[in-house]
Amino acid sequence: MPVPIAVPNRSAQAENGTNGTMQDALDKKLQEASALKENGENIRNNLKTATSDFLSGEAMTTSPMKMRKMAEGKEDTMVDAAVLTKLEEGFAKLAASDSKSLLKKYLTKEVFDNLKNKKTPTFGSTLLDCIQSGLENHDSGVGIYAPDAEAYTVFADLFDPVIEDYHGGFKKTDKHPASNFGDVDSFANLDPNNEFVISTRVRCGRSMQGYPFNPCLTEAQYKEMEQKVSTTLSGLEGELKGKFYPLTGMDKAVQQQLIDDHFLFKEGDRFLQTANACRYWPSGRGIYHNDNKTFLVWCNEEDHLRIISMQMGGDLGQVYKRLVTAVNDIEKRIPFSHDDRLGFLTFCPTNLGTTIRASVHIKVPKLGANLAKLEEIAGKYNLQVRGTRGEHTEAEGGIYDISNKRRMGLTEYQAVKEMYDGIAELIKIEKSM
Repeated sequence: MPVPIAVPNRSAQAENGTNGTMQDALDKKLQEASALKENGENIRNNLKTATSDFLSGEAMTTSPMKMRKMAEGKEDTMVDAAVLTKLEEGFAKLAASDSKSLLKKYLTKEVFDNLKNKKTPTFGSTLLDCIQSGLENHDSGVGIYAPDAEAYTVFADLFDPVIEDYHGGFKKTDKHPASNFGDVDSFANLDPNNEFVISTRVRCGRSMQGYPFNPCLTEAQYKEMEQKVSTTLSGLEGELKGKFYPLTGMDKAVQQQLIDDHFLFKEGDRFLQTANACRYWPSGRGIYHNDNKTFLVWCNEEDHLRIISMQMGGDLGQVYKRLVTAVNDIEKRIPFSHDDRLGFLTFCPTNLGTTIRASVHIKVPKLGANLAKLEEIAGKYNLQVRGTRGEHTEAEGGIYDISNKRRMGLTEYQAVKEMYDGIAELIKIEKSM
């Protein structure tokens, strides 16, 4: 029979030690399993959240660059010290000036202090990007631009009162109505005897979905947008059929013809220059016009697209119908940037909502003899008086550019009708003097 082996008196200690080691190992395995389960739950919850965000459209508003920075924990939310210095200096000068701009009116010290350290999440635009034009040009009427679509939300404390003031009481609680061009055949000729109206024009601005506004655009994006616009417009038919002319490398003869036709837009004025709206000029810019020269599209002038219908005389009905046909056709091919509350989004807060500007070049010598009186009467009908060549220009030969002022809180049809009714009244007053 086997001989028992003598073991030192450590059997209890060894047994306890073995059991303790096994228990420790078991506890460790249980902790790992618990952690794995918890991690799995977190992953599932994160996937649920990501899916929910995607389906609700939240993910669509975050750029790949921003998502990468957020993942790395490196998202820059600090406003640069040099930017803050420029803001403080510019604000002090504006406050001490006799500026009549809407910027000065609504940029109180409280609003300024609340916004000066904010940035838009996707493109990092600051308050300076919004107001630098108004800080440099104290003679601005408005003095503020949106460098990207998010600026309208991030800097709402400033944009909302400016929008309400300019657009005739469109409050921050208001919502712009759905697009409605109405009965395109309902407008008659404003001046059938050609006594007062030289020409009629209706235009609208549009931003291409998925792109920021001018200050945030890269040169590559400008070129990409120009290519998309050129390709799209080349597909127009009938009365709208025409040709696209890139500004880059434009033939001298073509350039002169466009100048003679008053079609060629120039690099932006000092108001747009200081708003950083003219970078990489003339790259990515171009002009399209139809064969009859009654329909134009400007690519990347101030807005991504300016769609324009025009002709000599006062037949607003023809001009409006042509514009509506063009806008509907282009929108089938290029998605436009739109906000449920503000309507169509563009670079300037004066040009939101419908973005419709219906105007006439009109000669009213009796009313025009007193510009202040003309502007007062025009204001009663929500009309805006400009010089012959538009904003910040003089009236040449007594010819004024008069248009509807309101673009928000009403439909496209209503905006054009305000112009129609107002001009009819001005002509009536001119005849009675």
